[in-house]
Amino acid sequence: MAAVGAALALALAAAAALAAALWRRRAAAGGAGRVCVVVLGDLGRSPRMQYHALSLARHGRAVALLGYLQSRPHGDVLRNGRIRLVPLSDLRALRVGPKLLQYVLRVAVQAVQLLCALLRLERPSCVLLQNPPGLPGIAVAWAACLFWRSKLIIDWHNYGFTLLSLTHGRNHPLVQAAKWCERLCGRLSDHNLCVTQAMREDLWLNCSIRAVTLYDKPAAHFKETPLALQHHLFLKLAKDHEPFRAVQRLSVGSGQSSAFTEVDEQSGEVRKASGRPALLVSSTSWTEDEDFSVLLEALEGYEHSIREGAKLPSLVCVITGKGPLKDYYNGLIHQLHFKHIQICTPWLEAEDYPLLLGSADLGVCLHTSSSGLDLPMKVVDMFGCCLPVCAIHFACLPELVKHEENGLVFKDSAELAEQLKMLFFGFPSLEGKLHSFRENLRASKQPGWEESWDQTVLPLLEHRE
Repeated sequence: MAAVGAALALALAAAAALAAALWRRRAAAGGAGRVCVVVLGDLGRSPRMQYHALSLARHGRAVALLGYLQSRPHGDVLRNGRIRLVPLSDLRALRVGPKLLQYVLRVAVQAVQLLCALLRLERPSCVLLQNPPGLPGIAVAWAACLFWRSKLIIDWHNYGFTLLSLTHGRNHPLVQAAKWCERLCGRLSDHNLCVTQAMREDLWLNCSIRAVTLYDKPAAHFKETPLALQHHLFLKLAKDHEPFRAVQRLSVGSGQSSAFTEVDEQSGEVRKASGRPALLVSSTSWTEDEDFSVLLEALEGYEHSIREGAKLPSLVCVITGKGPLKDYYNGLIHQLHFKHIQICTPWLEAEDYPLLLGSADLGVCLHTSSSGLDLPMKVVDMFGCCLPVCAIHFACLPELVKHEENGLVFKDSAELAEQLKMLFFGFPSLEGKLHSFRENLRASKQPGWEESWDQTVLPLLEHRE
């Protein structure tokens, strides 16, 4: 027995020595110049993290972009030779049973899945993690960084526990447990980024976490769309979506007219269609933190005003995005009987979305923020396209939307309906607030993403690397 015990002890010692050797070898391996960007979500719907990856690649870093490939990332990411996509397996099979059980199982499976995916990578100098979700991402990324002796940077977009509270309520034990874990694990990071000054202050006051604010900025491809590209986009969308089909089908010049643009019969020049409808655009993940019944009720008020003789244009309302509540809201939309408003809810490719924003007349944002501390990326993109917005009010929105300067802020559907009628009165005249808001956006000069990123994130990567 003694011999067996001695042999076992020797085997354990050898295993420990081997593990220590592997640890030292892994930790001593190269890593400067490699960064892992982690998204426990759909990469295609995580524009900020894609921008991080592109900025890292621009500075010569090899980037492993890890997440779920449910939607196609932007072409710039796919074409970049320094960015390697590391897909995680979709967990749709876990979406059965009670929601509480689904959540617990998803966290457990994601923890194993993420750890295995990370440890298969070459050692990076840094892991840049999107939060939320904080569970299990922060703890797993911290464990991997501890193994690698790498830095962990958390980019705080919101709080995961506040999103969880939309389903279970703020006082639910699961929400309270998630809140405690998120705040505790958040302190394990080496550096932190956040999206607003309000969140930076909250992280310090309630979590003792120091963060640097990096405002979302539109990528370079978010800009006003030239008429020729508008025409091409509308004809493309008209193949599948009735609201984009031609008001009058004319075989003129180099192509047909659309509801919004037409081709001059003699010169072949593209121009805005006469008597065209106004194009209203919104985007969403179709989740609980955006109540689209507010927009639908406002549109009912707008329709009623037209029927009573108000001189307002007809509307085409495009709501883009994917998400769990899309079928629910599509059901509500199908129950509406508008004569002067058409609504469609397409999913657009990453390259088409900025073209749509750059062609629109007004954007609408119904993002309310589960924490009240983050800002809607959709408005950032709209402003990049010089597209004025009407946005629903919440606490830190004035950090982005300046009421009566680059858009309007509303509190309910009745106020939104009045704003729509006021902005579109006399459309498409180049007078009035809608035009002045657009001119203000054109005149405003703010640092772009690349400049802000270089000033904010690059020093964190270079510090003690």
